[in-house]
Amino acid sequence: MSADQGGVGPLDRLWTKVSHLGPEAIRFGIVGLTGVACQFVVFNVLRYAGPGGQGPLEAKPITAQVIAIGAATVITYLGNRYWTYHHRARGNPVRELPIFLLLNGIAIAIGAVCLGFSHYVLGLTSPLADNISGNVIGLGLGTLFRFWSYRKFVFTGESPGGG
Repeated sequence: MSADQGGVGPLDRLWTKVSHLGPEAIRFGIVGLTGVACQFVVFNVLRYAGPGGQGPLEAKPITAQVIAIGAATVITYLGNRYWTYHHRARGNPVRELPIFLLLNGIAIAIGAVCLGFSHYVLGLTSPLADNISGNVIGLGLGTLFRFWSYRKFVFTGESPGGG
């Protein structure tokens, strides 16, 4: 039976499957940008918000970055769990959070590999090249990985009982 005869055609079925992705992707992006902003603010406050531009972790950039990433991770987990994927059945946070952290680590590694390949293998060492490879290509690929993997492995829509 064709779509014009009252049946559902293949394009209608495809649209039904993917129509929710647009709003979900927009919410995912907003949550991600909020996490990036949080990371930027926390890092800079820890490094530079103090007398003479010296914050409490001015001499410890790695510690400041780890704390900033941790804060951003909490923000993005909560934002994705309770807003981006609010329409899916709630899973157990004891199961979700470790998987979320692991997948976040993989996404961070994707960006680092892009930057490392460009910088050390291709020899593209300018600030522009580093930013394009790390913050455009790497962040872009990492974001695509996060969107796919969170839907597939973290916010699966399974009920807390597993089914």
